[in-house]
Amino acid sequence: MIQKYVYGVPFETEAVMVPVESAKGVPAYGTVTLESGFCFSYTLDTEDVVYGLGEANRGINKRGYCYISECADDPNHTEDKRSLYAAHNFIIVSGAQTFGLFVDYPSKLTFDIGYTRMDTLKITCENADLYLYVMEGESPYDIVKQFRKIIGRSYIPPKFAFGFGQSRWGYRTKEDYRKIADGYRSNHIPMDMIYMDIDYMQDFKDFTLNEKNFHGFPEFVEELKEQNIRLIPIIDAGVKIEKGYDVYEEGVKNRYFCQREDGSDFVAAVWPGDTHFPDVLNPEARKWFGDKYRFLTEQGIEGFWNDMNEPAIFYTPEGVQEISETVKAFLEDTNGEHSIFEVKDAILNLGSNKSDYEIFYHQTDKGRVRHDKVHNLFGYNMTRAAGEAFERIDPDRRFLMFSRSSYIGMHRYGGIWTGDNKSWWSHILLNLKMMPSLNMCGFLYTGADLGGFGADATRDLVLRWLALGVFTPLMRNHSAMGTREQECFRFEDAEDFRHVIGVRYRLLPYLYSEYMKAALTDDLYFKPLAFVYPEDMHATQVEDQLMLGNEIMIAPVYTQNARGRYVYLPEEMKFVKFLPDGSIQEKILPAGHHYVDVALNEVPLFIRQGRCIPVAGEAEYADAVCTDQMTMVGYAGSKYVLYEDDGIHKDYENPDNMKTLHF
Repeated sequence: MIQKYVYGVPFETEAVMVPVESAKGVPAYGTVTLESGFCFSYTLDTEDVVYGLGEANRGINKRGYCYISECADDPNHTEDKRSLYAAHNFIIVSGAQTFGLFVDYPSKLTFDIGYTRMDTLKITCENADLYLYVMEGESPYDIVKQFRKIIGRSYIPPKFAFGFGQSRWGYRTKEDYRKIADGYRSNHIPMDMIYMDIDYMQDFKDFTLNEKNFHGFPEFVEELKEQNIRLIPIIDAGVKIEKGYDVYEEGVKNRYFCQREDGSDFVAAVWPGDTHFPDVLNPEARKWFGDKYRFLTEQGIEGFWNDMNEPAIFYTPEGVQEISETVKAFLEDTNGEHSIFEVKDAILNLGSNKSDYEIFYHQTDKGRVRHDKVHNLFGYNMTRAAGEAFERIDPDRRFLMFSRSSYIGMHRYGGIWTGDNKSWWSHILLNLKMMPSLNMCGFLYTGADLGGFGADATRDLVLRWLALGVFTPLMRNHSAMGTREQECFRFEDAEDFRHVIGVRYRLLPYLYSEYMKAALTDDLYFKPLAFVYPEDMHATQVEDQLMLGNEIMIAPVYTQNARGRYVYLPEEMKFVKFLPDGSIQEKILPAGHHYVDVALNEVPLFIRQGRCIPVAGEAEYADAVCTDQMTMVGYAGSKYVLYEDDGIHKDYENPDNMKTLHF
């Protein structure tokens, strides 16, 4: 059962697609006060577990910390961070009373989940203009499925998007891309995509190509497609201010950019220097910006990634002026009234300063709205612009699309990657813990920058992270300019990388099938163990193992120099390892705690009792995966229902897509 409570005059985010009748009275759980903004308060029982919040820091159980929904461009995901790139305001309290909450509020929202007081959940925001959805169900899993049904079907990418992709900030020329393609193909390491970061553009201008380095781009796109490799370019949020640049001039002429209070176009510096932001909350401007993706789709591009769309701001003229005044006051100070720390703090806070978000506006169906009041909707609506445009460009075809910033509702238009992480072992575990929480909020096509974006990777870290990435729908190695090159063929013994990534392709029929089932039935691809084994108190405590689909459990190794790890099995399972010689090792383990050996070049998984999964032969790209003759792995006498379509079009409901495989 879902009840909707209306407070004040909410902004229509369109996160919820199914109408829910407004309830009268007060919520059955907690207390709501409106004296100074909005406050929901609930006393937590000692054993209560709190799930949700999508892309958030720390664990699967969110209890014990404070989280702030305020999309932030912050690449340093240390344990103390309260805001990341996304805002996913859905939680479930599971325990003495079990219920779900979705706070549909597009500005800064604080979830104090046992931080100020260990026994108190408080959700607060400045303005009491929001929808509060309260959900009851038989279990947390049941509540998630109810929520998923009202927010709409999750985005479904083309099948090639389930292949492996290579990316790095710094590929500049056709020859750079050819070298990457050759490095993978000559070493027979499977790959389907190479991503194009900002250097492919002319002077970092959206919907342009560097005139010198990418002349004859359609032919180059086709050249790589002949090797079964697709190019996936980035699109940034800021449009460069430059006379003669058509996107800029059209946006200015038609008033499609965000504006200051006086009606002038808002200016913020990002990669191109001074830019304007497209007003993606304005339906007319959103359509205009989305249609710009045609520039690349007409040249053979089939996928994109949207970036810098919190929106990120390096600085504004107003911010620079404020710093100038701070520095001047410090330099002219003769009485010791100003500290050097004032200057330091002013410089450190120059980028994405919250005061900058208070000086520009959106023109919406409901009138003009100041950006900070709807800040968390920008990335969502930028990706929505592209998703809606794809329906106009080629309504029968699926395009790859994922974004850095997001809000619930964007899950219908694209997936997300978890942003600029680091080459830290702790971020493998953080990647793992985010996955089920993101699924709860509708985001199924998800993954992290494997190997880490910032800092220098090591061979063992990349291999261990890839062994997790084998199972995430988005599987991409991405790194920053200036860090150690971490393309798989650059390390010694490339055959180990060939094998680990090769396991992804051997499992691709199963992984794709489970993804499609989850998307089409509003289910989860990744689940916490407690969702499958709710009566098992040990399962509730396990946060470094996940259930995937309905057949397997994954337990990746995420510790440096480890030769294996401890696992907890809630029931008897078959321990399966994909060995580097291509063979598959199987061993039945009883319920309980076990230590399992896992070498750097092995990929482990666990198959539930009485279940089986299909495994294909080796392939170097997704279209080469053959499902005509597959090996069944697991328990004899079981069967598996395989979902298989052409991976391109949208004939999802065709009964011919389902077939039963017997072991």
